[in-house]
Amino acid sequence: QVQLVESGGGLVQSGGSLRLSCAASGLTFGNYAMGWYRQAPGKERELVAAISRGGSTAYYADSMKGRFMISRDNAQNTVYLQMNSLKPEDTAVYYCAADARGLDYLRIPGVDFPYRGQGTQVTVSS
Repeated sequence: QVQLVESGGGLVQSGGSLRLSCAASGLTFGNYAMGWYRQAPGKERELVAAISRGGSTAYYADSMKGRFMISRDNAQNTVYLQMNSLKPEDTAVYYCAADARGLDYLRIPGVDFPYRGQGTQVTVSS
């Protein structure tokens, strides 16, 4: 059974930082591109960042460039999202997703990926 479990969310003041983790089990982690998404109440799902299977290529949404960094440790079956300079508009549920088809598929708007976690709440106060 595939499981993706996020952790690291919480309440932080504007300008602060958080590091999210997503621990994967039940799959061959290195065969999957990984992505972080977020969804705020009343808004559509948004791709935050994605990383290729080996970790050599990363993609960031424009509003996250320079502030967020995605990384992965294939030996630990974990993908991370370091979030710096957080803003109130970053408030959302953040969740990770896995797709063996590769990073480009994770970038397709509205794509159905085979596996995703339950999410972790990030709240940024002003």
